[in-house]
Amino acid sequence: MSAEAVEKRSFGIAAAEEQSAALIEQDVACGLENIPYTPDHVAGPGADIDPTQITFPGCACVKTPCLPGTCSCLRHENNYDDNLCLRDIGLEAKYAKPVFECNVLCPCGEHCRNRVVQNGLQFHLQVFQTDKKGWGLQTLESIPKGRFVCEYAGEILGFSEVQRRIHLQTTHDPNYIIAVREHIYNGQVMETFVDPTYIGNIGRFLNHSCEPNLLMIPVRIDSMVPKLALFAAKDILQGEELSYDYSGRFLNQISSNDKERIDHGRLRKPCYCGAPSCSTSLPYDSSLYCPLEKPHTS
Repeated sequence: MSAEAVEKRSFGIAAAEEQSAALIEQDVACGLENIPYTPDHVAGPGADIDPTQITFPGCACVKTPCLPGTCSCLRHENNYDDNLCLRDIGLEAKYAKPVFECNVLCPCGEHCRNRVVQNGLQFHLQVFQTDKKGWGLQTLESIPKGRFVCEYAGEILGFSEVQRRIHLQTTHDPNYIIAVREHIYNGQVMETFVDPTYIGNIGRFLNHSCEPNLLMIPVRIDSMVPKLALFAAKDILQGEELSYDYSGRFLNQISSNDKERIDHGRLRKPCYCGAPSCSTSLPYDSSLYCPLEKPHTS
């Protein structure tokens, strides 16, 4: 190894150590947020499918780009435009259309336009302390409408485990568990339960807003277990806090009866989003708070 190569390697190690030290100094949680980090879902108790398994076949697009009609991953139309923005997003969209990206078995390559969510974070985000909502997540640069921002990743759970964990929560514990229900056909509903409480990613710091700037879309890549991808629902300015609607409804149209709903005799947690249309309380999924099923005894 030449002297020049040794010098470059030494410089690289020193730079990496300085960067690591800087990251430690920037730990806004001061070591208190000590949970394992995962950029992807992991299988938790009761999960029917291991989210790390690859069960989807790859497309056959070798010499031609992935296009609707020829690519098996694109059934009807392109998922993203030339600027990597999700198509049909925002107020004009009546419902979220299914999104399937090319996967690791596809020969199309990493530059395929149908690979967005799997490429991970593309914007600089920052965890910060809010006034009333605990930790929050903000962007350090502007984000155009339709661009992928981050995932909401954690443990994939079975329903009985979801119930068990929720019943162990106190009134002071934050609830990170999210239930995603997708209506397929003939009244069938596919449910996915994600909990980043013990193992999760940066998405766990996202707060609720009654007028959110993010929209959650289930995106499938390797299997039927969806990645809960959050896209910019509008142009987001540098320094804005990032938020999504915990209820899963983009417009968050809550009726007057829903506002009065209580959670097992306790008033619902207050919402501090500050939006003009704030419903004053956080949404919650009442189906997850039903009594625990008693085991059958002979």
